Parts: sequence; C-alpha cells; structure tokens
Amino acid sequence: MNNSKRNSLLCPNCRRLVSRSAPACPHCGLKTPGSLWNDNIFTRGDGDGAGILRLVLAVNIALFVVSLLVDLRHTAYSSNPLGFLSPSSNSLLVLGSTGAVPLFHFQRWWTLISAGYLHGSLLHLVFNMIALHQIGPLLIREFGASRTVVIYTLSSIGGYLLSALFGVRFTIGASAAICGLLGAALYYGKSRGGVYGQAIYRQLGGWAIGIFIFGFIVPGINNWGHAGGMLVGALVAYWLGYRERARDTISHKFFAMACVAGTAVALLWSLINGLFFLLR
Repeated sequence: MNNSKRNSLLCPNCRRLVSRSAPACPHCGLKTPGSLWNDNIFTRGDGDGAGILRLVLAVNIALFVVSLLVDLRHTAYSSNPLGFLSPSSNSLLVLGSTGAVPLFHFQRWWTLISAGYLHGSLLHLVFNMIALHQIGPLLIREFGASRTVVIYTLSSIGGYLLSALFGVRFTIGASAAICGLLGAALYYGKSRGGVYGQAIYRQLGGWAIGIFIFGFIVPGINNWGHAGGMLVGALVAYWLGYRERARDTISHKFFAMACVAGTAVALLWSLINGLFFLLR
C-alpha cells in the first residue's frame, strides 16, 4: 500500500490519480505527469492551488516587515487604525514604490513589480490579503495556477504603468494585481454565461463598482491603478483562456515561471537596496 502511494500522484492537469512513471496521463493525455517539469510549485499540493496563495501572502508579509525595519526610526505607530504601523516614505521609495517619479525620472522600471508587494500600513496589507484570499481560489479553480500567476503579475505591471502615465507620482500595494484577478473573473463570468457565469459576473461586478466608489470617497486611492489592473486582467484572461475553453499547456507554465523569475529578481534588488540603506 505504501509503495503504491509513493508510485502514484495526482495528475497536475486533471487531478486524477496516475502512476508516477506513466508516459502520459490516461485521463487527459498530459505527457510525463510525474516529471519535475510538471510536478512544480504551480501543480504540487492539494489540488486547489492554495500553495500559490500562501506564497504570495508570505512574500507580502515579509516585505512589509522589511519596510518597517529599513527605516525603523520613522515608522509610524499612530493610534489611528488607518495609519498604524506605517513604513516611512524613504523606506518605501528605497524598496521599490513605483509611479511617475520612480519610473520616468529615475528609470526604476523594476518597481512596476516590487510596488505590488509593498504596503503603506498594516490595515492596507490586511485588506489586500483578505481580498486576495477571497478571489484567488476562484481564479485558480477556473484558470489554473499557472495562468493565475501570469494574470496577477501582468495586471500589477499594467495597472501601475497606466497610473504613472496618468500622473500618479508614487503608488504601492497589491490592489492593482487583485483588481486584475477581479477583471479576469468578470471576463470569465461574462464569457461562460449560464446561471453560474452570470452569478459570478453580477456578484463581482458589484465588487468592482464598490472598489471605484471607495476610491473616489477615500483620498489617496489609486483608481487609475485599479482600473488599469482590471483591464489588463480581463485582456490577459481573454488571451490565455480559461480551463473550460483551453487546457493548461506548457506555454502557460513557461509564462508563469517567467513571471515568478522576474518577480524574484525585482524583489531581490528591492532587498539589496534596503540593505544598502541600512548600512549607509
């Protein structure tokens, strides 16, 4: 029994039990389902892609802690919940806040990625991570982990680039990427149709409207970033397709790994900048 379990795995594509040494999945046809290429961070685990969400959560928390420590003397400990545990502007700039100034004046293009993992306060971080874990499982279920990673990354980049083009000087937060997931889910609901698709479209459409109303009421919200992220998310979802229309392919995994590699490089450079700031 134990040997049988060790020699079997869930197919990364269809999630059915197959032999680890099988040349192809007998259910969906995926070649070498037990290979290292197929058994990776995008497919390993319990089948719901929860590992991806936990990784994004961990990276956001880690960068938030680093942003507090880099300029600890100027970290805000306001009694106001909106500003409690707020990293200093210097800390956020060093670690990679983005916007028109960092991009067009200092040519810090890597900040289009790093800014999506920085937050202006503890409450800012908590709100974004709650939103991610509300909508993330839907995207992973309908698009798969690889396509979700691509949508998340490109939405953050596109949303922040658009907001910089419209004059937002400095901006941070995961909200552009999360709005990208929302845009992809809206595309999915409208495209799929039926009772299920329409229910998703109506519910998340209400979310989208609420986000923009909130952005107009509360000062300092980057509505251009939200709109850009949502638009890019929908376009990338249309380009990649969802599972009911297109199976997961090697190209999806390749694009996802490229996004992960680019994110890793940007965040490593962010940490190096933070270290230099501490040692100066």
